[in-house]
Amino acid sequence: MDHGGHGMTTDLPPFTLGRGLEFTGEPFFLVGCLLALVLYGGAVVRLRRRGDAWPVARTVAWVLGVLAVAVAMCTALNEYGMLLFSVHMVQHMIISMLAPILLLLGAPVTLTLRALPSAGRGRKGPRELLVALLHSRVLRVLTHPGFTIPLFIASLYALYFTPIFDFLMRSTAGHLAMMGHFLLVGLVFFWPIMGVDPGPHRPGYLMRMLELFAGMPFHAFFGIALMMATEPMIATYANPPASLQVTALSDQTAAGGIAWAFSEIPSVLVLLALVFQWHRSEEREARRRDRMADRDGDKELAEYNAYLASLQARQQ
Repeated sequence: MDHGGHGMTTDLPPFTLGRGLEFTGEPFFLVGCLLALVLYGGAVVRLRRRGDAWPVARTVAWVLGVLAVAVAMCTALNEYGMLLFSVHMVQHMIISMLAPILLLLGAPVTLTLRALPSAGRGRKGPRELLVALLHSRVLRVLTHPGFTIPLFIASLYALYFTPIFDFLMRSTAGHLAMMGHFLLVGLVFFWPIMGVDPGPHRPGYLMRMLELFAGMPFHAFFGIALMMATEPMIATYANPPASLQVTALSDQTAAGGIAWAFSEIPSVLVLLALVFQWHRSEEREARRRDRMADRDGDKELAEYNAYLASLQARQQ
């Protein structure tokens, strides 16, 4: 028996973690994940063959990000997510928040720029086109906080609390398109905040933290709204199959709790990454100043000491 016309069977057994993580191999995301691993790995091999190093930590982050997408979309979580709001919310949180952070820590844009060959003077190849895109006005708008934060928020409220969600969930294609949208929105939102790859907007570390915390509370508010509701709010999940042994309201409450709790985890990960980047930046600046002092005999310190001496002379 189908559920909502999207071809998903409604006689699934009650959800358990073991059943949810069974590999199903959803073709669209499986091909995308394999392609992402192959292209990234090929670029790393290209760098190393010509003697250039690439941080292992970035490769690990990229692989973990791809695996996060695969776990959310290429396992039975995808089937249960069509029938249970709580499982769908797990997918949403992984796809829109955890996976983008890990993928961005892999610095794919930096890797691509280093791996692609230069087309030569006066010519435009893939590398030159990518550089032009990174400096384009369109990308400047798309990565501006005035666009990314409202988009991040609208992906929750304008989707779940309107008929758009139920319309997309009527078909497998609509469901996959929605998950692809979540992944894209997460990448766009976190890209300028993470600051690992080059981009149009690179605000200071404090401003990045403010951008992060400007968007995160809305996930918590969304989760609380679901938890406090006294009746099902999403038509797609209003009548869960009897075989799952859950009620619509308890499933919705669980979904709200997941949205509320999960929003804290990525915030902590990003905050730790920003603090680490800030610390590394300060260390690089300190080393730069030391090298400059070695070259000019610490001219800046001598000028400052002379200034203090002049002030003392005036007071006498």
